[in-house]
Amino acid sequence: MALSEFQLIEKYFAGATPSRSDVALGIGDDAAVLDIAAGCQLVLSIDCSLGDVHFPLNANAEDIGYRCLAVNLSDLAAMGAEPCWITLSLTLPENNAHWLAGFSRGLAQLANQYQVALVGGDTTKGPLAIAIQAHGQVDKNSYMTRAGAKPGDKIFVSGSLGDAAAGLALYQQNKAHYNEDESALIQRYLRPSARVGLGLALTELASSCIDISDGLLADLGHITKASNCGAKVNVDSLPLSGSLRSQATAEQQQLWALSGGDDYELCFTLSAENCCAVEQLAGNLALPLQCIGEITTGQQIECYRQDGSLYPIKKMGYQHF
Repeated sequence: MALSEFQLIEKYFAGATPSRSDVALGIGDDAAVLDIAAGCQLVLSIDCSLGDVHFPLNANAEDIGYRCLAVNLSDLAAMGAEPCWITLSLTLPENNAHWLAGFSRGLAQLANQYQVALVGGDTTKGPLAIAIQAHGQVDKNSYMTRAGAKPGDKIFVSGSLGDAAAGLALYQQNKAHYNEDESALIQRYLRPSARVGLGLALTELASSCIDISDGLLADLGHITKASNCGAKVNVDSLPLSGSLRSQATAEQQQLWALSGGDDYELCFTLSAENCCAVEQLAGNLALPLQCIGEITTGQQIECYRQDGSLYPIKKMGYQHF
């Protein structure tokens, strides 16, 4: 017999994530009640993920649960917020016990990693759609935004770029077997890393920050628009993984790195005096941080090579409409 909505919530989600002392009232009532720490502000972000739009419908349910939470935590990381609580709205075409068990496991894996509590939500029947609202805390007025970058600031990115776009392209080939590099790229798409630790460390250093979801150029464009400035990007300094280099031509690597999206790395800007902290920060986090360009006057984003020649921009990034 199929579970009712409330039985479903109780079985798969009520105890899936860590308990927190700041949850006064969690799952089971009309709304949650949360205690915000003294001197802190609440940071909210919501993302809706649709099957075969934001993730493949045939993906492993555990990977879907993990990915859907990761993209939300990435938004909090870009703001420099500590993730605390989430709510989940889950629209399902059918009450599939195997799928629900996998989805809740994947969600719980990442939630437990960051001690994030699921405090409420909703379930309904319809085409597969997963909306998660993430709640985080920051010390008062210490959050980062897309505004604040100034001409002369250096542009940095974390990790490596283009892996997720390559991974999606490989996944869509639906091969019976993938080699080690191919599998690594697919995992970068299915299970992105939310750079929460980096976001928390940048709050006193970065002049602006954003996570890379739609593509480096598209998301850097949000920084330049909010900051009323331009940018120059050195395509020869883009951080590319060995796995990506093994799977594509140099031109395709750069295209994926510039506009592929889904990497969920952080793109941030630093003033000249704060750049000296990058090497130590990268070492402390065991995370590569690469300078890829500079904020400029004007309104345009330009790409160039190490020799100074212009690099034509073929695509800025993903467009939702």
